[in-house]
Amino acid sequence: MAGIEFERVFKRFPGGVTAVEDLSLAIRDGEFMIFVGPSGCGKTTALRMVAGLEEINEGEIRIGGRRVNELDAQDRDIAMVFQNYALYPHKSVRDNIAFPLRMQRMGRTEISQRVSEVATLLGIEALLERRPGELSGGQRQRVAMGRAIVRHPQVFLMDEPLSNLDAKLRIQMRVELVKLHRRLGVTTIYVTHDQTEAMTLGQRVAVLNEGRIQQVAPPRQLYLHPANLFVASFICSPPMNFVKGRLHSGGIEVGPVAFDLPAEFMGRVMPGKSDILVGLRPESLQLLPPGKAEAFMAEIEVIEQLGAESYVYVRISGVETIAFGDRPVELAGALCARVDGLLNLAVGERIALGLRPELVRLFDMESGERRLAER
Repeated sequence: MAGIEFERVFKRFPGGVTAVEDLSLAIRDGEFMIFVGPSGCGKTTALRMVAGLEEINEGEIRIGGRRVNELDAQDRDIAMVFQNYALYPHKSVRDNIAFPLRMQRMGRTEISQRVSEVATLLGIEALLERRPGELSGGQRQRVAMGRAIVRHPQVFLMDEPLSNLDAKLRIQMRVELVKLHRRLGVTTIYVTHDQTEAMTLGQRVAVLNEGRIQQVAPPRQLYLHPANLFVASFICSPPMNFVKGRLHSGGIEVGPVAFDLPAEFMGRVMPGKSDILVGLRPESLQLLPPGKAEAFMAEIEVIEQLGAESYVYVRISGVETIAFGDRPVELAGALCARVDGLLNLAVGERIALGLRPELVRLFDMESGERRLAER
């Protein structure tokens, strides 16, 4: 096993397109690192540079402390799992898993032993004599992982390996991947555009946009303390609400309502202009009894009932919203609040909403950077 280091790595394609720009990142030995971001953000290109499938224009990549820029892919001791499985359709499951070992000219007895161990680990012992065309998508993905595991590589590279599976099977495979990593402890880079995969799988998550890293942190920290507007709007669904506000001595003003915030909170606000963007996760808006001074009066426009909880989309007179993240055009300008799913609410109803101070996040109007220092 080995750590992976990117040191000021650039990748430019012909025509002047920069896919990865000044990427510096240290992935610890045995760590499960997620690369997440929208299409075209550079995450797959970064993975392919580690694999040796893309040349590096500038910078250095090291695996286990060894510079690998000039090494061929087969000399880097890595194994890849692809989105499309990349199995040989005419070979049995046994032969697909054994193939990389045969390429290394390993002995027949050791090959048989390793294949059996991997098949047992992945629960596919009964499938060894079948061909890929006789398997379900989940079974094929296990075979693809088995072919990677059997080599005992230093590093696993996974490029959206679950994206071809249905929703239920993706959840099951996520759980299995976490358990598998705990057992094997192999350094892993996992590329995905799926925020749920990123937040449930990764020990740390690197959020990329336009070829640059926006933030690297454990999932909980990304959610609670996003570094900028992009991270705040990209991580989790529904996305964070953003409204224009102003700082005052004891808190913030949002539209017609002034909210007092704890002195400890205000002491962490970094210097800057008084005009700010206020970030509010759906759970940071809470229902209050009507008549409270520190409350918005909001009209419900849409209710999404999800059982134990509901998302209500509301409009608030005098509050100016800013659109970031994915939201239907019909709901542009609406704020999303998460409420108890057992409440009997109705479209058109007016409700009072307050803020949970500990979940308020402040961002600079011009740069989009966080204005609230971490504890």
